[in-house]
Amino acid sequence: MTVTVRFAPSPTGNIHIGNARTALINWIFARQSEGTFILRFDDTDRERSKAEYADGIERDLAWLGIRPDRIERQSQRGKAHRAATEKLKAEGKLYACYETADELDRQRKRLALRGLPPVYNRAGLSYSPEELAKFEAEGRKPHWRFLLPNFREDPSQPERTEIHWDDLVRGAQTVDLASMSDPVLVREDGSWLYTLPSVADDIDMGVSHVIRGDDHVTNTGAQIAIFEALGARPPQFGHHNLLTTASGEGLSKRLGSLSIQALAEDHYEPMAVACLAALIGTSVAVEPFASMEMLIDRFEIGSITKSAAKFDVAELDKLNARMVHEFPYPAVAHRLAAANIGGGEAFWDTVRGNIDKVEDAAFWWQRIEAAEPDIGPEDRAFITRAAELLPQEPWSEATWGEWVEAVKAATGRKGKTLFMPLRKALTGEAHGPELAFMLPLIGRERTLARLS
Repeated sequence: MTVTVRFAPSPTGNIHIGNARTALINWIFARQSEGTFILRFDDTDRERSKAEYADGIERDLAWLGIRPDRIERQSQRGKAHRAATEKLKAEGKLYACYETADELDRQRKRLALRGLPPVYNRAGLSYSPEELAKFEAEGRKPHWRFLLPNFREDPSQPERTEIHWDDLVRGAQTVDLASMSDPVLVREDGSWLYTLPSVADDIDMGVSHVIRGDDHVTNTGAQIAIFEALGARPPQFGHHNLLTTASGEGLSKRLGSLSIQALAEDHYEPMAVACLAALIGTSVAVEPFASMEMLIDRFEIGSITKSAAKFDVAELDKLNARMVHEFPYPAVAHRLAAANIGGGEAFWDTVRGNIDKVEDAAFWWQRIEAAEPDIGPEDRAFITRAAELLPQEPWSEATWGEWVEAVKAATGRKGKTLFMPLRKALTGEAHGPELAFMLPLIGRERTLARLS
């Protein structure tokens, strides 16, 4: 089987880490199978869909390392959607309903009082001519429902009708169509809800696998029925667990802090974000893989667990730091140069173990070029004596040890009382990279200026 998957976001805002998880899982699955990954914009909501959001989604996916094989827009596929709609109408599988939202709400409340599930009563199949004339006189427009195949001969007598599928993540699944209301596919204004365009496009585009969040599990039975009503074989389905915030809150586009754009602007490494988004909530250990190829080799869709997974920014910080600590100088040289950070490989090797993000290197470059010495009155005489003992250049990594030994012998200080005043005088900080490597970068002239 040729594998074709799709990621179908609505361009109504920036995608967040949960959306990125779905995109990554689909893209990795396609790459593992040498298949096709389609980015399909669900942009039929003309009022809320914006071109800038679609552009932003493409940008964010590219930042993560995802490049679609095809890009489609549902707003350009109205002809196919109308054809599917007319086919279902002609076969009596899509029927007009005139109830208002208030009337439907009252129906549901009456059923709840009787202890019955809130399933639509299919009144739309049995309107009298008088009722239809009344609706027309009132100016009502119909919405259209798909007639679920959960009956033998009489639609008013639904019976248990099981839809089965072998979920790529959750295993064997069963949905009873008799427990569901006939889904609305077309609104009163003639616009489509998500389901019908999605199914029609999946058919036309040859989508073989639909991989999405497990909040869609309950929709799958009805969607399989619509595939079959349109004469198509349903794709294989896989429903992965959802991500929540660290506090357990569901993700939404309103959480701008967890948007991919915000994470990029906060200087996280794309691979750190990709690794955590793809591997959290699986039985595979989360590791900072250096490339997408390595992540593709490690990821297994069957390893996804069924319970929700918490996306903790603190965990991302740790993963990002691990990745940065392993970066060789050539991997970051262009970024350091762009930030006007000098020192070359010697500087990078000195500071990378003390930073969480590549851009944090600027902090230590500033400390090398122009630190504000922090010298307490109790240490002034000690620092003056240390300056007198400062070796002549040229300096190497051994210079720090030689200098400290000379100061120790001359002042009697040792341990923290020896090292801390020197560190704070040279860098203005109580902690940081090893001074054996920092000292040659600072140089004798700047060192003397800070000690005086």
